[in-house]
Amino acid sequence: MRVLGVDPGSAATGYGIVERHAGRYEYLTAGVIRGNRRLSFGGKLLNIHETLCGLISDYLPAAMSLERSFVAANVQSAFRIGEVRAVALLAAARFRLPLFEYAPAQVKLAVAAHGQAAKAQVKLMVRRTLDLDAELELADDAADALALALCHLGQARLAGAAKVWRS
Repeated sequence: MRVLGVDPGSAATGYGIVERHAGRYEYLTAGVIRGNRRLSFGGKLLNIHETLCGLISDYLPAAMSLERSFVAANVQSAFRIGEVRAVALLAAARFRLPLFEYAPAQVKLAVAAHGQAAKAQVKLMVRRTLDLDAELELADDAADALALALCHLGQARLAGAAKVWRS
């Protein structure tokens, strides 16, 4: 199963694609979508949408894993992140891609075994789980997106095991 993880952000949106086959996780790609400062916010949203659609078209994931919104202290920032989330939702809908949302604490628990794990710990566990070369530069937003993909792959594996067990 191949999953696209998306960490929405108004300044930087992380993405990561991971595949699980034969009980192993394989890193396919990851990166950050940054808007050109000269673009309007609408132009930045269009860039995010087009990039996500391109990734879906090129890598053909079976699902998208998206970070669930949380209420931020800065309401304007929360609105902007909501708009980026909407663009990601639209990309998933355009390709009829099943969408799964996870709270940040749920992702941290799945990847680092602690719901309050620090960003550095999550990044370290993503690197270990995917056996990433130390030379590979991995931005925080990309690591978060890979963690979202890993979280879903773990949840899907557990759901599959539960179905087998119930039969």
